[in-house]
Amino acid sequence: MAANSEAEVLAQWSEQLAQALQIPDLEVDQELLLELARRSADSVIHASAPVTAFMVGYAAGQEASKGLAGSAVTASEATVRAADVAFTLCEKRAAGRGSDTVG
Repeated sequence: MAANSEAEVLAQWSEQLAQALQIPDLEVDQELLLELARRSADSVIHASAPVTAFMVGYAAGQEASKGLAGSAVTASEATVRAADVAFTLCEKRAAGRGSDTVG
C-alpha cells in the first residue's frame, strides 16, 4: 500500500477535525493557510505560524458571523480578507518596517 501524500493526509485530518468540531461543511483553503503560516514563520519567528493561522481564522469567523458593514460575507471571503491583513504585516516585517508597530 502506497503512503498518502501530505496533501491527502492534511485533507483527511481537516475533514476529521471538522467533524469532531461539528463544522462539517467548512471549506478550508489549505494552500492559503499554509502560505500564511510559512510567511509568518519566515518574517517573525517559527512559533508565529500557528498563532497567525488561529488569529486569522478567529477574525474570519467573527466577520463571517456578523457580516462586514451589514453585508453577508462568506467564510472564504472573510478568511481572504483576514489573511490579506496578516500577509501585509508579514511583508512590512520582512521589509523592516513592522517589527515594533502594527497598523
